[in-house]
Formats: sequence, structure tokens, C-alpha cells
Amino acid sequence: MKKQLANKAIAVATITAMSAGLVACNNSGDAGNNDQAPAGDSTGTQEQASNDATDAPAEDEGPQIITDENGNPIDLGGMEIVVRDWWSPEEPAEPSNDYEESLDEYREWIQETYNFKIKQVAISDWGTTPQDFVDYVTTGGDDVNYVFIVRGDAAIVSAMSTGLMYDLSTLDCLDFTQDKFTKNLIHEQYSKGDAIYAMSAGIAEPRTGVYFNKRLLQDAGIDPDSIYDMQADGTWTWDKFEELMAKCQRDTDNDGIDDVYGLTLNEGVMTTAAVFSNGGSYVGKDDDGYYTYNLESPETQEALEWAVDMYNKFDNHDPEGAEWDYYKEEFVQGHAAFMVEDEYAGTPGNFLADMEDEVGFVMFPKGPKMDTYINVWSNNPACIPGCYDADRAWKIAFAYNLYTEAPAGYEDYNGFLSTARQGVFDERAIDETITMMSEQEHGTVAYHDMIPNLNLGQDLVWSIGPNADVAALTEAIADTWKAYIDEANK
Repeated sequence: MKKQLANKAIAVATITAMSAGLVACNNSGDAGNNDQAPAGDSTGTQEQASNDATDAPAEDEGPQIITDENGNPIDLGGMEIVVRDWWSPEEPAEPSNDYEESLDEYREWIQETYNFKIKQVAISDWGTTPQDFVDYVTTGGDDVNYVFIVRGDAAIVSAMSTGLMYDLSTLDCLDFTQDKFTKNLIHEQYSKGDAIYAMSAGIAEPRTGVYFNKRLLQDAGIDPDSIYDMQADGTWTWDKFEELMAKCQRDTDNDGIDDVYGLTLNEGVMTTAAVFSNGGSYVGKDDDGYYTYNLESPETQEALEWAVDMYNKFDNHDPEGAEWDYYKEEFVQGHAAFMVEDEYAGTPGNFLADMEDEVGFVMFPKGPKMDTYINVWSNNPACIPGCYDADRAWKIAFAYNLYTEAPAGYEDYNGFLSTARQGVFDERAIDETITMMSEQEHGTVAYHDMIPNLNLGQDLVWSIGPNADVAALTEAIADTWKAYIDEANK
């Protein structure tokens, strides 16, 4: 257990002693970003640990300890920290495997060594989380030391621009070149200029792929493993996807009506997957950190037109008055060969658990403008309230950074694979597809959610279905989006 810190932790000298007390929040909207004493300032506020850290001599037994200038372990003074989300139970479950046991042991050790307490618990719910964060900061906070786990939302985007989110780039206990941060890119997504307002530690969550019904493929004379083979050798493309859907869509009783459909889905999920699979996007971000308008790029427009063509050919069959999620029942009942959906659908407790037919799962196929498969990552961002002063924010970040480290021997542990093994996925889906979805060369982040007032679904994507007029929809929203992006860049 403790060998992990010998490998990963560093000894740090702080310039001055840690303050024993914590300064309470005030009601200044940008206090969290401006309180930190500048380099060389001797006004009495505690300066943060130097980035010019040196490794303390390693001992044969035990870990290296992150120390102050006197060689003592950093002491957080008994600080209690709450990581608040919308899913964690009040009392954590007992460890169920070696990884969880090691993680518990490691977290107990860091809390003893650095004198703090930390727990993760649901306080908000999914719907209210963004506004709960904003309300907390704008009312000055309280005595609880929070790390907020939030989600993409206009309220959070606005909070970035109004000083409500602490600028994490000013906290030298965080190193955003660490693998645990670069594996998901949340800090890049939630950055503006040199400032970083949110982070996520660990492997990116697998997202959108293509499920296929093995029985229906075999009935159409298709070897299900051939799709995995195409994915592996780089030939899984839009054209191949269309070819297979065409083979599977059949009138089996000769009554002139298709009985097996090529495709069923929530069109919004596939539309965005198609855009990124062709190297497109709705909004980009240039090297200078400015957002760019990409809706009319050739890659994006080609993807939107292709998606509509696929919907016309293979997805124009929902019963009149069907609910938006009718596609779930249609796939589970074996009426469609393919379904574009997120990876979560095949994990325990989700709707594919009721499916009797065996399924496969691959990455979304690549378009003609791409040379690899891509997954659009969307991990939940973690942020520190901007009303906290520099000392308080540093201590919280220091503790959270330790809390999100992996225990010894599990640096490459992928919990998403462990969960997937308990779901409906076959071996190749787990070892090839889901593994690939979290690899850095196959991941990206989207920036359309970072533009205040831009509502992707309502503005565009919900209208992309069978017989949609892409050119007209683009023209109708183009100037509005350009104005939103211009405003976001100010």
C-alpha cells in the first residue's frame, strides 16, 4: 500500500508555515481568484508550496511524505472536506474487491498523515447541482469545505466568467500535466485563457458506440465478429455501417413491410457522434483559447447530411405518437439490428439488462474525413467555490489531489471495465471497444456546452431526423450561434 507514495508522491517545501485557521467565505464574487498573495508578497497570508519541488530521500520502508520547510508532513489542521455529488451514499459500501480494499487503506493513510478528513456524499440532485453551486457561492458559502462535482450546464459556464469558480491554475499543489488529468481533458474543456476552473481525475468515461444484435446479423448472413475485426483493422467506416444496415433491414414475411429494421436510436445521440466521427464539431477552440464557430465546416455539414440520409433509409419507422425513448424497447425486443447509444446502456441495472439476444458493441464508425475512431468524453467536472480564500482553496485542492490518486499497483486500473464485465457486453467489447473508448488517442471534448445561451438540442440537433433540411436548419441558427460565440470570447 504505502509503496505507492514512494513511487508517486514528492516532498514539497512550503515557503511559510500553514495558517492554523481557515478564513471564512466572503461575499465578493471574484475573491477566490484574486486573494492569493503574489510571488514575493510578505503581507502575512500563507504562500503556497513551491512548484520547484525536490524529492525527499526515499526510505526502504514507507512512502515519501510531502513536507513543509521544517521536514514535517504538511498539516491540514484537522480540516474536514466534503466532495458533494448527486449519487454517493451517506455511508460507503464495504469493499468488495482488492482494489477497493487498497483504496480504502490508502485514503485512511493520507488522512492520518496530513491531518484531514474527507468524504464523498450526495447532497444535490442531478437537476439542481449547477444552480446549487451558484447559489452557494453567491451567498458567501458557509463553514463547510466543499469540492463540488457538477455537470455541464449554462449556470456553470456563466460561473466561469463571473468569478464564482476558483481558478485552479493558481494552486501549485495541482499539476495538470499528470496522467490522471490528461486522461479526461476536463481541465482543458473548463479553461479560459490561462485559467482553469474545473478538473476531473482518472480515466474518461466510455461514451457513444454502436450496439448490434448478433442473432439478427447472423440471420442476414453476417458474422458478428467481422465488425470487431473491421474495428481492429481500421476499416469500420460509415460506408460499411450503411452496407450492414441495408443487409439486415428485411421484409421477412413478404407483406411489403420491413419486419427487421437496420437502425433504431435517439437521433440526437447519433447526430453528434457522426459530427465528431468525421472530424467536425459545432464549436471549436483555437490555440489562443478562443471559441470558434464550426457548424458550417465541411466536416460538420457532411456528417449532418449523412446522418439524415441514414435516418431516411433505416430509422423512419417509429409508430405515430411513440415516446422519445421507444427505440429502447424496439432494440430489446429484437426489431432492429443496430442501435447507437452510450456505453452505460449495457451496464448492470440499465435497459439492455432485459435483452435476451446477445449483443456486440463497437466504436462509432469513422467518416471519410477521419483516420481513427473518436469518443466525445464528458466526465463530471469538480470545482472549488470562488468565495474561498487562497489558503482554504489550496488546502482543499491539496487534499482532493491526494484523495484522487490510485492505490499502489492500481495506477492503470479501469473501473469502467470492471462494471462492463457485469453487464451485457461480450469479451471483445470489453477488451477492445470499451478499452479503446478511454484511450487518449481516441478521445476528445466538445465545446458547444461552454457557450452561454447555446442550446444544442433545442437549436439544432432535435430537428435532425428523417427528412430534415440541414441547410435550412443551419441557416436559421448560424447568426445566432456566431453572436453567442463572439460574446463568449469577450
